[in-house]
Amino acid sequence: MRLFFKYMGLELKSQMQYRTSFLLLMLGQCLTPFTSFAALYFLFERFGQIQGWSFYEVTLCFAVTYVAFSVTECFARGFDTFSSLVVSGNFDRLLVRPRNTVVQVLGTRFEFARIGRLVLSIVMLIWAAIHIEIDWTLLKILTLVLMCVSGVFIFTGVFILAASISFWTVQGLEIANIFTDGGREMTQYPLSIYQTWVKRFFTFIIPFACFNYLPLTYIVGREGSDSPFYALIPLVGILFLIPCLLVWRIGVRHYRSTGS
Repeated sequence: MRLFFKYMGLELKSQMQYRTSFLLLMLGQCLTPFTSFAALYFLFERFGQIQGWSFYEVTLCFAVTYVAFSVTECFARGFDTFSSLVVSGNFDRLLVRPRNTVVQVLGTRFEFARIGRLVLSIVMLIWAAIHIEIDWTLLKILTLVLMCVSGVFIFTGVFILAASISFWTVQGLEIANIFTDGGREMTQYPLSIYQTWVKRFFTFIIPFACFNYLPLTYIVGREGSDSPFYALIPLVGILFLIPCLLVWRIGVRHYRSTGS
């Protein structure tokens, strides 16, 4: 981790060489969740609710997703551009260094400008939590924190899986964006509004429901979801990172360099 923080410090120093550009980019990053939230607001302004979900309940769901995804984009974006390391042969340099390749790939890219998106997402999260009509207990607060942490692990795992494809295809596949950016867009709303097969896939294969929908039903007190078990479901999302790292390890073993 010392090496990881060293990478982070060097990247931050590099990006701060152009402070005005950095600040403007950070400000611009606020517009992404703002415009999406505006669409959400006008949707509820027109229809009032979505399958029994109120505006503030969906806003809480929306904010948790954006907090998790913003943190992931800040610190795990190196996997999103990993295919360029394979194509150029620069991944060979990482392999001969006496450090874990996951840490080194993480350190290739940090997008600190995403902090602007993160700050706005946290503000929306707090605002929704204050206005939602529930009794906040210590366990519910802990569940909300676990939801955000679990979301970071799941999105990071998805980025790792998408990067692992490059070991066999060399170029990254655009279909992976279905589970990264597409996953962010989908989990802005409770999974109960989607078809049954969608809910099952994103519960048992890619466990987006474990950091968002299922623990949210516990927080808002949905019928049948009042068991403390639902409060601990985000831990399953954290464990999702383990098989993702195993796939990465298999990919590294099959790496054959560029031949150049």
